[in-house]
Amino acid sequence: MRRDPVALLVEYLQTVSGIREYVTGDLVGREPGEVTIYLEHSGGFRRVRNRADRADIEYSVVHPDRSEAVALAYALREQLLEHAPGAVVPGAQFLDVAEVSAPRYLPDQVSREHVYGGEVALFFIEV
Repeated sequence: MRRDPVALLVEYLQTVSGIREYVTGDLVGREPGEVTIYLEHSGGFRRVRNRADRADIEYSVVHPDRSEAVALAYALREQLLEHAPGAVVPGAQFLDVAEVSAPRYLPDQVSREHVYGGEVALFFIEV
């Protein structure tokens, strides 16, 4: 498969109210203090030859308010684990989403912004 799993997940999350306005696969142009959900491909492997992949995706929720950061991180986690399985985006279907790591506090060392990050495994096929 030759699909970028981050782009697929960004496309899916941009359809979700309360998340779409913050999600990105790119930090270019981001200013400190902007609420951001950043997705990054952290690994994975082919599950079925030329048909199905597992992509590990780390997510970071950056927010100027700590309680809002954790709330958004857990809302994103719920969306990914409970609602993304079965979703179809142009060219791909999400078969399952499994948790690798629950959201944890990872404050930015430079800006001191509040960051909660976790990781999921996205199982998907081309359609």
